[in-house]
Amino acid sequence: MLDRRAILAALAAAALVAAPAFAAKRDHEVRVRMVTEKGTIVLALYPDRAPVTVANFLAYADKGLMRGGTFYRTVSPKNDNNPAVISVIQGGLGDGGPQLPAIVHETTRLTGLKHQDGTLSMARGAPGSATSEFFICLGANTALDFGGARNPDGQGFAAFGKVIEGMDVVRAIHDAPTRANADDPYMKGQMIEKPVRILELSRK
Repeated sequence: MLDRRAILAALAAAALVAAPAFAAKRDHEVRVRMVTEKGTIVLALYPDRAPVTVANFLAYADKGLMRGGTFYRTVSPKNDNNPAVISVIQGGLGDGGPQLPAIVHETTRLTGLKHQDGTLSMARGAPGSATSEFFICLGANTALDFGGARNPDGQGFAAFGKVIEGMDVVRAIHDAPTRANADDPYMKGQMIEKPVRILELSRK
């Protein structure tokens, strides 16, 4: 007869092996709450994996700088203008509000964090240019990882956390109506008609 305790131990060990990288570091996570006009999103940040990026995001929270920011862009296969298609919502201060200095780019090759469903990551132009702009993934977006095709430089984007509550809010923002035009043709059809305001970003 099989030993019940041995079976349970084996199942537990298998679950640990199968667990995603985000779950493996829960003891080190910092949680923040983002209150938006469409509801609250709770985020787990991973300072042991992406210390510079997490410190930057927490600075915006601790200084109250993200109040007045918005989610203003939604990208999906139906409106993406890049052949390396993704599904994300993007937010931050845009061209308004105080910006902290740009930060060093922590690649997914360095951190081991991947762009999965609910991943929180930094928007950027050139590597090392990220400030207040961030995005949240819907589904797996491997094109955003190091070596992915989304950005021609191949450096990917800096994942540093994950949504642990409020993916329904993320999906609602993702489904928001968009404008047909944009100042940047690359973002045509992606700018949210009525940007969703961020009311609060604070440690939980």
